[in-house]
Amino acid sequence: MNECIGNNFILNGELRPVGQFDNSIVYEGDSVYEVIRMIKGGPVFFNDHMDRLLSSVTLQKREMLADFQDIRRAIVSLNRTERKREANLKIVFNYNKGTGNFLVYFIEPIYPSAEQYRLGVKGILVHAERKNPESKVINHKLRSSIYHRLIMEGAYEALLVNDKNIITEGSRSNVFFLKGNILYTAPDNLILNGITRKHILEICSEEKVRVEFTPVASGEIGEYESVFMTGTSPMVLPFCCIDETYFKADSEFIKRLRLQYLSRAEESIKRFRSQ
Repeated sequence: MNECIGNNFILNGELRPVGQFDNSIVYEGDSVYEVIRMIKGGPVFFNDHMDRLLSSVTLQKREMLADFQDIRRAIVSLNRTERKREANLKIVFNYNKGTGNFLVYFIEPIYPSAEQYRLGVKGILVHAERKNPESKVINHKLRSSIYHRLIMEGAYEALLVNDKNIITEGSRSNVFFLKGNILYTAPDNLILNGITRKHILEICSEEKVRVEFTPVASGEIGEYESVFMTGTSPMVLPFCCIDETYFKADSEFIKRLRLQYLSRAEESIKRFRSQ
């Protein structure tokens, strides 16, 4: 099954019918990518995603296959044909056997329900870590193994535990632990620093919320009152439990963070449209 949804996609700046899409263009060779959430037909935090894409390409010692304006035009062109109001958009630079391909296409989003935001979701601990956490590179083997674990255990997200038994990040998110009035999260050098995480940290700074950049040991999660993830699709989503340890999901603090984040997201869409 192709991960591209809709009627069209962009390949090297050209609009193509979805029938010409082949997963091998993305998953053979090496791929650097970004996933951007579309809200009300506009991309959220476009400039932040472009900065991280450039950083990932640089860390992988590759070259950019399109500049930011090319990517912007591709997004506008594709969205004009698809008219998607709420969706996830994937941008891929694929490097394979000396050739490079630049793709933009919509993927099936998995957004939390209102009930999941209210009651929280289940998490599981998985002993794994990214080889290059600072760059967003597709890791087929890790993604596949975690996906099957999530299905088997009926969980929403996997929290990665490294060889020192500390939690670094989620398989597709960043993670925060709340104890009293203090937030705890892993330091930047251990994780892929997500765009949502960046804005949550800025909100915390503005609100004078104390944040400790200290990783949490997997055996000590029961000491925390609440745990939440941040990411493109979940935005700010509480856990009700991680394995057999339960947490307070209906935290007013987490709800407030999510609303403030949404306000920032809408402002970023206005900036994109005014560029």
